[in-house]
Amino acid sequence: MLMKSTVSSFGVFALVEVRAALAALFLLPVVYFTRQWADLSRNWLKLLFVGAINTAIPFCLFSYSSLHLDAGLTSILNATAPMFGAVIAYFYLQDRIGVHGVIGTFLGFLGVVVISQDTHSASPVTLLPVLTALGATCCYGIAACFMKKQLSGVKPFAIAAGSQVFAALLLFPFALFTWPEVNPDAGTWGAALILAVVCTGVAYIMYFDLIAKIGASQAMTVGYLVPMFGILWGMIVLGEVLSTYAMVGGSLIIIGVMITTGILKRLRIKKSV
Repeated sequence: MLMKSTVSSFGVFALVEVRAALAALFLLPVVYFTRQWADLSRNWLKLLFVGAINTAIPFCLFSYSSLHLDAGLTSILNATAPMFGAVIAYFYLQDRIGVHGVIGTFLGFLGVVVISQDTHSASPVTLLPVLTALGATCCYGIAACFMKKQLSGVKPFAIAAGSQVFAALLLFPFALFTWPEVNPDAGTWGAALILAVVCTGVAYIMYFDLIAKIGASQAMTVGYLVPMFGILWGMIVLGEVLSTYAMVGGSLIIIGVMITTGILKRLRIKKSV
C-alpha cells in the first residue's frame, strides 16, 4: 500500500533509494550497539550480493509493479516467494522437494496464470508488472538460499543493515539520475519514512533474527501473511476491490505455496498427534 501511494511521486529508483538509505541509517546504530560491526565488515562482499538480490533489485521490481497493479494483487504475488525459495533450494542446496513440491509449484504458477487473464476488471492486469513481481520474489528465494549457505554464522542485524547499506550505494547513481523534478509533498515523504523505518528497518530486524533462529525456508513462510494484510489495507485505505480472477488465482497461489513448503503436511501431523 505504501509503495503504491509513493512510487508515482518519487519514481522507482528514487523511492527505493530513499527506502534503503533511511533503513540503513536506522539499522546501523543497532549493529553498533549489539556489537555486530565486525560481522558486517568481514562479510561485506557477500552482503553486497545480498543487498543487490534481496533489496535493490526486488524493491525496484515491486515498485514498478505497484505502479500498474493494485496493492492487494501485488501482495498476493509476493506470496510466491516461499515457493521460489523451495524450488531454488532444490537446485542450489540439494534440498528435497518431492511430489508434493511439484504439485504445489504447479498450482502456484497456475494461480499466476489465472491472475494474468484478468483484463476486464476496473484495473486490468498486464503481463509485464506480473512478471516483475515474480522476478522480485524469485530474487527473495535466491537470497534466502544464499544466506542459508554463505551467511549462516553471521549475526542477523549485520545482515539486515549491510544489505540496506549496499543497496543504497548500488542504487544511488540511478536515483540521482531519475530524481523527480517536483519534490514530493510532506505526506508522501512521511509514507516513505514509514516504509523505510517500519516496513524495512524494523521488519528486517525481525526477519533476519527469525532466519537465524529457525532457518531461511521456514522464515520465508511469513509471506503467507502478506496477502491478507495487503488486501486489507488496499481495501480500507485505497478502496480496492479484488476481482474474481485475483481471488481464484490468489487462492491457488497460497495453497500451492503451502503444499510446496510442507505447511499443510506439518499441520496434518500436528492434528494427528
